[in-house]
Amino acid sequence: MDRPLVITEDHDLLDDLLRVAAAAGAELDVAHVPVHARPYWGRAPLVVVGGDVADALAATGPPPRARVFLVTHASGDPDMWRKCVAVGAQAVLELPAAERQLVDEFADAVEPPAKPGTVVCVAGGRGGAGASVLATSLALTASRQRLRSLLIDADPLGGGLDVLLGQEESDGARWSDLVAREGRVSFTALQAALPTFAGLTVLSFHRGEVEPIPAEAMRSVLEAGRRGFDLVVVDLPRHPDQAAVEALGRATTTLLVVTADVRGVLAAAQVLTGLRRHTGEVRAVVRGGVLDEDVVTGSLGVPYAGSVPDQPRLATALNRGDIPPIGRRTSLGRFCGSFLDTLLGPGD
Repeated sequence: MDRPLVITEDHDLLDDLLRVAAAAGAELDVAHVPVHARPYWGRAPLVVVGGDVADALAATGPPPRARVFLVTHASGDPDMWRKCVAVGAQAVLELPAAERQLVDEFADAVEPPAKPGTVVCVAGGRGGAGASVLATSLALTASRQRLRSLLIDADPLGGGLDVLLGQEESDGARWSDLVAREGRVSFTALQAALPTFAGLTVLSFHRGEVEPIPAEAMRSVLEAGRRGFDLVVVDLPRHPDQAAVEALGRATTTLLVVTADVRGVLAAAQVLTGLRRHTGEVRAVVRGGVLDEDVVTGSLGVPYAGSVPDQPRLATALNRGDIPPIGRRTSLGRFCGSFLDTLLGPGD
């Protein structure tokens, strides 16, 4: 794969460009002399020209092309716009002010545009409703259908989805390693940093005291997830915080897990009020109980997504730390497969 091209003799500028490219997960081809850039000029997905070599580059008569930027440390130098026109660049980027824009440009260059992944949020109508199990099962089912799947734990008090999968000791980044991130995150770097098991990439919390996820960090992770994964499943807290609001705003649909009893419906109605402020579509997944599904959905005023009965074998497996047994023949597996087929189209 062709790499972005940087043309500069300024070592300080080059150091900054290498750092910015690393933040975007990009490797660069570097030409210190404009004539050395000729073999790369036409095929590089992005060209960054240092202001120090712009006139020398223009003198070589490079053919016109898209996605050329002139980069400089000089702030407010009007001569840079003359140089920008001379080399056929589309903009002048002044560092450090334009670093975030340049990260985005490098990331776009190494991550070709793709159909954005689908985001599904899952919330429990009350504690113990089974939202985390459903979120995990959806993501696992998708990965078994050879869909690139990312499972995000957005509930700081949920106990950890890696624990649910029996993988709390696995190597890889947790939210504590990502909370300071702002701006664009490369999905390749994100996937490489996070633990992956059973074909599923997981972002969960570390053990010990947990702090809320900043909205900026959740936004960066979700955008990287949508660029690099077919499906992103987010396990939400019952009371949406800023991070949950970011996820709800990007969700194609949100599943609300409701236990089919009076208290379960009343509690779910309270949760639903918070969800509806931030997302468009909410559907109910009904856990077996004394009330009929149509009574539950009619009381809440939401569409019916399906029902999932209690599964004693599932609870036993989870307490042992086993990966949830959600084969196609189980009721949970059937629901997840059917739901994903409806949402994304039939899988393998």
